Amino acid sequence: IVVAIIGILATIGLPMYTKHQAKAKFTAGLAEISALKAGYEDTINQGTVPTLALIGGTSPTANCRIDVTGDVATGAGSISCEILDAPAPVLGKAITLTRSATTGWKCATTVDAQYAAKGCGADGA
Repeated sequence: IVVAIIGILATIGLPMYTKHQAKAKFTAGLAEISALKAGYEDTINQGTVPTLALIGGTSPTANCRIDVTGDVATGAGSISCEILDAPAPVLGKAITLTRSATTGWKCATTVDAQYAAKGCGADGA
């Protein structure tokens, strides 16, 4: 009976734990690239093409492989995170903060909505 109870608890608990881990990894990755926005703004507003080093970032981190793009002429660009060392539902997926000079920052991701933070979806909302 004890083995059956443990089996039932594991059947319920393990998927919930994996989902929690996936959400936590997404949130950590988003926090890492969000922290780089101020440095990005400073760099592009000074007329310099943003690079990861110039905006204060390093890659890879414990959560992401980070990439930065930018166009001084238009003010457009992006900071993206490829999620590393994570549960299967989010491993290798992307989080991208895209900057437009007219509309500001937008977040989009290839992660399923159940793991993504509100305001950062596949539609770029």
